[in-house]
Amino acid sequence: MKKIELHSVSKKQLKQIHTWLRAAIQLLYFIFIPSVYTAAFAGVKYIFTQIGAGGRIELTSFVTVLILICLYTILFGRFFCGFACAFGTLGDAVHALYRYIFKKIKKKPLLISDEWANWLDKLKYVVLTAIVLMCFAGVYGKAKGTSPWDVFSMLTAGRLPGATYKVGIVLLILLMIGMCTQERFFCQFLCPMGAIFAIMPIVPSALFNRDKGTCPAKCGACKKRCPAHLDIDGDTPLSGECICCHACQGICPKRNIRIGIPKAKDESLF
Repeated sequence: MKKIELHSVSKKQLKQIHTWLRAAIQLLYFIFIPSVYTAAFAGVKYIFTQIGAGGRIELTSFVTVLILICLYTILFGRFFCGFACAFGTLGDAVHALYRYIFKKIKKKPLLISDEWANWLDKLKYVVLTAIVLMCFAGVYGKAKGTSPWDVFSMLTAGRLPGATYKVGIVLLILLMIGMCTQERFFCQFLCPMGAIFAIMPIVPSALFNRDKGTCPAKCGACKKRCPAHLDIDGDTPLSGECICCHACQGICPKRNIRIGIPKAKDESLF
């Protein structure tokens, strides 16, 4: 009995270490380089604005950041989304606070169902398409003040947005309300950069894989804990939706989930 209890405590401690380590990394990125997301997205807007205007695309600092993050995503998965994105960190903090408050008052929090989440996660592609078309047509600049991430970028830089950013402020507030009802609400449903990352090819060695043969019957803990509600099956059509938060690894009771190419099973007769 003692061995079982020690093993149980060990798993709980490992889960806590994972949670606090990720939170510490997110906090460091949030404090020291919160503008990486807006810089990369500025690179996207610049490229399509130049294409629409028939101008030359130069290797600006924004384009450089975009290229580096995209290359990193292809090689190592969406680590940026899971650990380095300041907007994603804001979403994690808001959602955790929301659940903590409801736990304290002993009420069931209002959350978005899996069925609705599966429909809503297509919206980010609509948002990306709309922004790309606006940039291509040269009208995106006229929408200044409507971007919630521009408002967020100002706040993290210690500047208060002016009166011209009223729409952006309202949208940011609405997004934070949404973050309460769904972990990674913005990232999963509305983020244009998330849409870009989701359609990028990711090398198999950066994918999560699950040894389903040793999973307990009707467990599903990894999918329930996953912010994107994904099955952890490695190289699937939805692999790009994984934000590499490692939550599935932390929750797995059998520690069956690993990163990398799964080992081939020995099918020999000997």
